[in-house]
Amino acid sequence: MTAAGQVRITGMLPEHAEQVLTVYQLGIDGGDATFETTAPSWEAFDSARLNEHRLVALDPAGRVLGWAAVVPVSDRCAYAGVVEHSVYVHPDARGRHVGTALLDALVASTEQAGIWTVQSGIFPENTASLALHERAGFRRIGIRERIGRHHGRWRDVVLVERRSPVVL
Repeated sequence: MTAAGQVRITGMLPEHAEQVLTVYQLGIDGGDATFETTAPSWEAFDSARLNEHRLVALDPAGRVLGWAAVVPVSDRCAYAGVVEHSVYVHPDARGRHVGTALLDALVASTEQAGIWTVQSGIFPENTASLALHERAGFRRIGIRERIGRHHGRWRDVVLVERRSPVVL
């Protein structure tokens, strides 16, 4: 794939759909990214995520190296500034700061929109994701023990969040 210096972060478009879902499925197949067992259809993916905070990392040839997106945590107005995010990086692009570039851009995007809290749940076994989030200013809130079953076993989830220092 490519080095981080050759990565371009841009808005996710319908023409990225197939590659985005492929990266998502590769993350799912790794076993420590999500409770999901298969990537959704593009229609389901597209309708669930906020348009203005859906990003892709592209290599110079226009291939999707990773993506980031958010969903609202609630439709209650008190939580209008709180979102849950996902960030996925193609296995061949891991360790090249693609996740950092995506997460930095996502934080900038959400702050510009007045979002004060970005949160996520991460399996404790996903140490690379936990380290990425820590470097990006996320803090561990706690562990949700045995919160769900995944492939026949109970899984814990580490709840992380980043509170914006500029959106008050």
